[in-house]
Order: sequence, then C-alpha cells, then structure tokens
Amino acid sequence: MVQAARSGKQNIAEGCSASTTSRETELKLINVARASFQELLVDYEDYLRVKNLEQWDSDHPKAIHSRQVSLQHNDSAFYREAITRTSDVNIANIAITLLHQEDYLLRKLIDRLKQAFLEQGGIREEMYRARTQYRQNHPNKPD
Repeated sequence: MVQAARSGKQNIAEGCSASTTSRETELKLINVARASFQELLVDYEDYLRVKNLEQWDSDHPKAIHSRQVSLQHNDSAFYREAITRTSDVNIANIAITLLHQEDYLLRKLIDRLKQAFLEQGGIREEMYRARTQYRQNHPNKPD
C-alpha cells in the first residue's frame, strides 16, 4: 500500500516534470499514477471487506463530511494528526473517499492533456511550427 501511494505521487511529479519536453510522456505517467492510486483504493476496500468493517457509500454522512473537510485541508500534516484520533475503519473510509476524489481529478487532468495534445500536438509539432515561423520571419538567413 505504501509503495502504491508513493508510486502514484512520484509519477505525478515525474509527469509534470516531463511536460516541458513530452506531452505523451506526461500523459503516460499521469495514467500510471492513476493506476497506482486505483491499486491503493482496492487495497483499502479489501482491508475493510476482510475485517468485515463498514465501507461508506458516497452518500453516507461521514463520506460527505470527509469530502467537505478535504475541501478545506490539503496539508498532509492535518491528516497525519487527525488519524491519531480516529479508528481504523474511519481512516480506511476517509482514504477511500480521498482516493475517489483524486481519481476524479486525475481523470479530468488526463482528459485535458489529451485535448491539448489533439489541438497542439507534442514537442515535435511545436518545434516544427517554431522553426517554420522562424524561417518565414527570416527568409534571407541560411539554414
């Protein structure tokens, strides 16, 4: 579970870093991050199922409250401190709630990246456009 969480975070960071040189790599790494977080989500669901613990539906009052709290707190220190005061069933359900939110956001990002790639192409297309524009603006300069 720790490795899946770390892999998701690292792939987002690597994908964002790669975005300056390769939209394709960025998109692939964000998809890998999403898959890692899906693996973590299944692990939390399995934990609750194996221990016969309650899993909150999306309309459960505690799930709704967790989503509201997450809108106000994006600092991991808040969650590290909060989990010291709650049960394992609540921790797992809060993690599931946050993972569903993360999945929604990553799907939106992936859709946006795909659209940008379709509209603008990748780095090769950008470099070709820049070179073509340069040649048009400097017709007397040798290549």
